Amino acid sequence: MKILIISDTHHDIYRAETVIRQLKKAGPLDILVHCGDYYDDAVKLGNMFGIETVAVRGNCDRSFTRDEFAILETEAGDFFVTHGNMYNVGYSNEDVYDTALQYNCTGAIFGHTHRAENVDMDGFLLLNPGSLTRPRDGSDGTFAILNTSEAGFEANIIRYDDFIKGNARPAGKAKAGHLRELFNWADGQ
Repeated sequence: MKILIISDTHHDIYRAETVIRQLKKAGPLDILVHCGDYYDDAVKLGNMFGIETVAVRGNCDRSFTRDEFAILETEAGDFFVTHGNMYNVGYSNEDVYDTALQYNCTGAIFGHTHRAENVDMDGFLLLNPGSLTRPRDGSDGTFAILNTSEAGFEANIIRYDDFIKGNARPAGKAKAGHLRELFNWADGQ
């Protein structure tokens, strides 16, 4: 499956529309995942393009509960999808990681920070697509593509300007890392 992952569109979906149009020209796009802020943007995009959509609400949608998540089922395993605000993703990914494991997921997909992140921890994926419209990572906006098959998955972060210019090389492939490096340990160990 080819899955487009976006987050934090904040009622500005022009870039998302552009990305979806171009991706659909290049071949099938199976699912759109929207990680919140704003949920209704996901509904609008899904209806506009007739694409299956998995979406969650974020803090700007007034979701302040851990009950706001979805499970994305793929042939490579299930992925836990959340906005991330209730899992403290701006400080540490430990909470979202632990919760995804409780649901027997292969990875966690989240937003909230407006910063792209793509980490493969020995076959477990932590993926934040960043934001197409309000990036906070010094980029011009980013999104993610997750390709899944029975053999596994491959995740890439794509910079919007590179994509539009036809230079859609991945801004970041999933990189291997140690759990300790991934988490922001408050105790300094």
